[in-house]
Amino acid sequence: MRPEAMRAFFGFIDEPDFPPRYNIAPSQPVPIVVREQGRRRFLLVRWGLVPSWAKELPQSLLINARAETIAEKPSFRGAFRHHRALMPADGFYEWQAGGPKNTKMGPKQPFYIRRRDRKPFAMAAVWDTWMPSGGSELDSCAIVTAEANETLKPVHHRMPVILDEKDWDLWLDPAATERELLALLRPAPEDLMEAIPVSTRINSAANDGPALQEPALVEAEPEKPARPKKPADTRQMGLF
Repeated sequence: MRPEAMRAFFGFIDEPDFPPRYNIAPSQPVPIVVREQGRRRFLLVRWGLVPSWAKELPQSLLINARAETIAEKPSFRGAFRHHRALMPADGFYEWQAGGPKNTKMGPKQPFYIRRRDRKPFAMAAVWDTWMPSGGSELDSCAIVTAEANETLKPVHHRMPVILDEKDWDLWLDPAATERELLALLRPAPEDLMEAIPVSTRINSAANDGPALQEPALVEAEPEKPARPKKPADTRQMGLF
């Protein structure tokens, strides 16, 4: 999404110079929309949450926060209570194990998942600011996920929480109760999204551009020819 379109759609007051991205990987900068003094603001943060209380960078990237445990899990509890955000997007990627036929072996088929009407949307996110000793502040975030709906379940068992536009203000409201917030964390309606198979070029973070979203199927790996059996050795002591 272009910066001017993102600003108009999400209504934040900043004018960021953030070029459209088509392949954002964990640990890279991502845009989020937060609420400050009653107004929506744009932030560019690291995808991979570092809680404010952390003594060092987590060994594994905290890119997703499960809706079922976000209110209790220490890594996300503080951010859920005090630092909620919208993550603007035109789509996201997910990988189906086993290739097009969903077999146990073979390459993973990537899918580009977007709204059927092609409109942008907001994923629920949480963010925090970490201050390392002797270093500069690091703003980071995680996407909130829920169980996949029936439309996306054939691709993956989880999906980002996609907030209805009428719920954006409530998600950002610092006075919202835990009960109100948890009620928003549900799978998207069945008819909202569609999954488009795309090329495995998306697997490399070095690749970017709109061509990554064009339909493409992963070719199944060819079966290896069976090795011919050796004729039985009938000589005496042949096994030795």
